[in-house]
Parts: sequence; structure tokens; C-alpha cells
Amino acid sequence: MDMGRVIRNKAQTAKGRIKETLGRTARNRQTQREGRSDRSMGNLKQAAAKARKAFKR
Repeated sequence: MDMGRVIRNKAQTAKGRIKETLGRTARNRQTQREGRSDRSMGNLKQAAAKARKAFKR
């Protein structure tokens, strides 16, 4: 697994978590949804990379 890709995925997850919290604080549902989707996409990409690595062996 490429370390740059891992960092990028974790950064996307963190960005999503921050964006979701800001949306919740500001009572802005659109920002909250965007944050939730960013977080989900980051987690999905991490899971896909782990699965790829498991089947590569």
C-alpha cells in the first residue's frame, strides 16, 4: 500500500470529520452532509486498499 495514498485517505477522513462538526455547529445541513460524505469516502478508500493488499498476497 502506497504511504502517500494512506495519508491522503486519512486526511480526507479527518477533513470530513471537521466539516461535519462545523456543519453541526453552524446548523448548516449541507456542510454537515458534505462532511459525512467526505468521511465515508475516506473510510471506503482505506478499506478498499486493505482488501487489495489482502488479495495481493
